Amino acid sequence: MQNSNSFSVFRLSDISDEGYSSLLKRTEDKLDYFLQHVPEIIDSVRLEGDKALARFGIQFDKAEALTEKTILATKRDFNNAFDQLAPEIIETLEYAADNIRSFHEYQKPKKEWQVELRPGVYVGEKTVPISPVALYSPRGKGSFPSVTLMTSIPAMVAGVSEPIILTPPGRDGLIDPATLVAAKLAGVELVAKAGGAQAVAAAAYGTETIPKCLKIEGPGSPWFVAAKQILSSQISSRLPAGPSEVMILVDDTIDPALAALDILIECEHGSDSSGFIVTWSEQIAEKIIEKIPYYLSKLSEERANYASTVLSGSQGGIVIAQSKSQAINFVNDFAPEHLQILSEEAEGYLPFILNASEIMLGTYSAGSLANYLLGPNCVLPTSGAAKTHSPLGVMDFMKTISIGKVTPLGFEEVAPKTEIFAKYEGFDAHANAVSALRVEVLEGK
Repeated sequence: MQNSNSFSVFRLSDISDEGYSSLLKRTEDKLDYFLQHVPEIIDSVRLEGDKALARFGIQFDKAEALTEKTILATKRDFNNAFDQLAPEIIETLEYAADNIRSFHEYQKPKKEWQVELRPGVYVGEKTVPISPVALYSPRGKGSFPSVTLMTSIPAMVAGVSEPIILTPPGRDGLIDPATLVAAKLAGVELVAKAGGAQAVAAAAYGTETIPKCLKIEGPGSPWFVAAKQILSSQISSRLPAGPSEVMILVDDTIDPALAALDILIECEHGSDSSGFIVTWSEQIAEKIIEKIPYYLSKLSEERANYASTVLSGSQGGIVIAQSKSQAINFVNDFAPEHLQILSEEAEGYLPFILNASEIMLGTYSAGSLANYLLGPNCVLPTSGAAKTHSPLGVMDFMKTISIGKVTPLGFEEVAPKTEIFAKYEGFDAHANAVSALRVEVLEGK
């Protein structure tokens, strides 16, 4: 690694195998501290319920006004939230909700299907929603009504009957008003003040106000991620969604300033984010580095500090490959949460990208659009999980049940073969159930 103008530069030609592996690591991989301290929080919530939630809200979120009796949002809270927000904010939330709902409606599977696989042999599936389900909306480094929409809407499209949103309280002990409006627009009426590890514990075990849930989905802090790991046998959570990460693949057909502008989108989330610009051109890399300070100057001091920390450390910067193919291989090895392809021929790269949670194509497709209102879900696999996981979607809130039906005609064909299979594996009852013994019963002998 070299440092140029305070930004990290990684040349893949100079990096050892060990260095390459280190470059693929995220802060989410470093959970030892959190895994050590989370069990105490979990046990407190399991034993004390809402009392523990109130105490942790005061301790961790500095919500001095929070009490056991104010864990849940009230109707007045919802009404006040609409009164607090400017009309253009509510209109934007409505616009986003419409797009997100439309996208996820396309994902919704048939409730039931059956086909005749062979004469008299019918197979199929029935799809049903999972419920109760907890939907997590983080708050620590900002409020995220976008996440509230992205978790709640697919759950409602799926038909979840008992959704609950869990989100940390602010210092005033209240829920972010835009989060409450987003919840209402999504159709979720149960919102509770619980953040981090204590939120996972509350959903896993239930409290006086929070129902015991079968599943929890949403992105969160290392505390949240560690708690999900520890409680994985108690509550399901398919999607590993940790700190934000972005990768921008840049060629020489576009203005490098776009890369400098867009790399900050995810890096401003926090110092635990990851952000890399990948190119095979030294000249492009130099021009990007020249432009980054200008766009950093357009951020608030806090956001600029977050982004600078990411881009000057081991979790971010400029990666210079020896060739286009090496750059693409690095992208696939990293499997980024957000991938942006900045090129006038962006779609030409698409067939070669195998591992990414989200791909934004071209010079107008800023990652911000997808984060808020484009329609596809912004709750995405992180830490390389894009190699095996998909973005949050309707099917995360549904399950399938297999269906089988065999007629007398079908039985004549499949029973003898099943009997042979069962006998080979040594299961007598399996074999007997499809043998002449069954025929005798069915024929009344």
